[in-house]
Amino acid sequence: MDVTIAESTVGGRAQAPPSKSYTHRAVLAAGYADGATVRGPLVSADTRATMRAVEAFGGRVDIREREDGAAVLEVDGFGGRPEVPADVIDCANSGTTIRLTTAAAALADGLTVLTGDGSLRSRPQGPLLRAIEQVGGRAESTRGNGQAPLVVGGPIHGGSAAVPGDVSSQFITALLMAGAVTEAGVDITLQTELKSAPYVDITIEVLDAFGVRARETGRGFSVGGGQTYGPGDGYDVPGDFSSASYLLAAGAVAGVDGVTVTAAYPSAQGDQAIVEVLDRLGADISWDRDAGELTVTESALDGIEVSVADTPDLLPTIAVLGAVAGGTTRIVDAEHVRYKETDRVSAMAEALERMGASVEEEQDSLAVHGAESTLRGATVDGRGDHRIIMALSVAGLVAEGETTVRGADDVDVSFPDFFDVLAELGADLQRE
Repeated sequence: MDVTIAESTVGGRAQAPPSKSYTHRAVLAAGYADGATVRGPLVSADTRATMRAVEAFGGRVDIREREDGAAVLEVDGFGGRPEVPADVIDCANSGTTIRLTTAAAALADGLTVLTGDGSLRSRPQGPLLRAIEQVGGRAESTRGNGQAPLVVGGPIHGGSAAVPGDVSSQFITALLMAGAVTEAGVDITLQTELKSAPYVDITIEVLDAFGVRARETGRGFSVGGGQTYGPGDGYDVPGDFSSASYLLAAGAVAGVDGVTVTAAYPSAQGDQAIVEVLDRLGADISWDRDAGELTVTESALDGIEVSVADTPDLLPTIAVLGAVAGGTTRIVDAEHVRYKETDRVSAMAEALERMGASVEEEQDSLAVHGAESTLRGATVDGRGDHRIIMALSVAGLVAEGETTVRGADDVDVSFPDFFDVLAELGADLQRE
């Protein structure tokens, strides 16, 4: 699907979709348990991949809908002892799925094969494979390049592992979740500074909700062995700040009458930093934390410097805001953003240049010179990346003429009804 967006103003209320990060972790935690209810999850292409993995390990996931339209997952788990899957686990385009379930596979008494689409098969998995071997498992890349397809065998019994912190925090999440049900637990030593640290905070928060204790140590993280995941009273998934960032950005650049995003309650999500970023840019923004409502109105923005060391998913949103702001917006600590569904630094630089923005790309940063930019409609490639697609769609709201985003159906990864929501807010768009 291609989507064409004409210059538009937006306004009104929209609900932030459920958090993808919390949903992945809650579904797998319920799988590690004997079972649990997960309320209000994100049901998308990515999270369905994690549901399929839980079922491949011997669990079951049933989806039903509440009267208010929200989803509920009833998960029958595999009790901390995954079966060897009867078939290859296809993780599609979900990096979170393949990393979290690679560690789960290392608990099975046999071999598991995991793979995904072309994009996923290009993403680095080597540090996690080495860590699994350090705690007694077998973990190999079939092509010998540290990328999927992967062959993983166990069962692991726990121990110590050393991993880099600047490639993906998902390695730490995977080891903590699996380590809790090993005999000895897992102690993780970070070899480099941890990037995307809030995502590990999310993991520890979800583990705690399922009765599992993990902690940060002076040199890394640790989870004790012999623990049991409990269902408790079920788990409620919070709203997603990564997805909300596009709605908030739309309000900041085109919300003449203001845009209010609901279900935006404070949490451990690092991407709630978008609120501070918008405030620093000069946006007219207010947050009723108790009500979970964020309101932003079109404002004159001025460029700033922003580190995305802990918030890599915000880079596309901030880049678009920088193209509209005066002065220069410089996004730093961004090298790890190149190892997502696509190289998001280059993808945003190329697309914004095509739309008339002045940008400078370096290995670890992206500078957008808003004062030297006049956005105009163009045809841009979504690169098979949901975050690139949504960010460029926001740019289309303020670009002269019409902007066509190719491959826009990939928003299904994290925000399946994004274009419905954008249209309800008043965006002039057409789907082809």
